Amino acid sequence: MDELFVKDIIESDIAVATDAGDKLFDVIVSLLNDKKPIVLDFNGINILTTAFLNAAIGQLYNNDRFSSEFLNDYLKVVNVQTEDRPLFSMVIKRAKEYFKNKKGFEDSANQAFYGK
Repeated sequence: MDELFVKDIIESDIAVATDAGDKLFDVIVSLLNDKKPIVLDFNGINILTTAFLNAAIGQLYNNDRFSSEFLNDYLKVVNVQTEDRPLFSMVIKRAKEYFKNKKGFEDSANQAFYGK
């Protein structure tokens, strides 16, 4: 099982930017493509945002190669601060809903913002 230290990969103790999330996402995908189990270690991460998690983890649910069951079996998260744990559930729930009906979400957003 590969252990990924998020702080080392993003080279920061704050996980807020989408580009940092994309960097972690790329590492995760390369290992999951080889069907290697992963432990994401958030030790030392002091600030965590949904923007980062959407980029790092939410995108995994847009990948036809990775089912929810596969991700549950191959991706574990450890050392997350107690107050940040609900962010993971929220990001995963939203990602599943969004990628299940991407066009519907985009149409709703366009209607809300542009009246189209």
